[in-house]
Amino acid sequence: MRRLPALILAVALGLAAAVAPGLDGTARADGPDLIFRKSTVWKFLTPDDKLATYAIDDPMVEGVACYYTVPEKGGVSGMLGVAEEVSDISIACRQVGPIAFKGKFEQGDVVYRESRSLIFKKMQIVRGCDAKRNVLVYLVYSDKLIDGSPKNSTASVPVMPWGAQTEAPRCGDFVR
Repeated sequence: MRRLPALILAVALGLAAAVAPGLDGTARADGPDLIFRKSTVWKFLTPDDKLATYAIDDPMVEGVACYYTVPEKGGVSGMLGVAEEVSDISIACRQVGPIAFKGKFEQGDVVYRESRSLIFKKMQIVRGCDAKRNVLVYLVYSDKLIDGSPKNSTASVPVMPWGAQTEAPRCGDFVR
């Protein structure tokens, strides 16, 4: 009788490992590039808690990259991939080349989405355009299925000429 809860836990963990990579709807091949990780809390015999910094290119706007840092839980739950990650996420976006829009986009379109827990929480990076100032605005936040999450961070990228360009495109021309 005592083995039943352990068996149920093992089956649940196995299912979670099989299903979790597809929960966020984002293909991993197009996912972010890990820049580096830094340990923040030492754990004995299990992985440490870390801060991880990633880079992601905006899929609709060539020449813009966003860098974000997320905490990653260590310990047994982090090692098994079932830890609910905290919502403290920071972001910085920059123009890294000539800006070219690949098509029209909506204000608040999702640039990148990632699961931050087994089912209940996801992190999202969304994009908007301040047409008056010709600035792209990026917001990173995490939603929690039950009570939401007020933690967020914002970055802006002025759309500027690059290299031999004399004029920059207007982001407002590409908002639906």
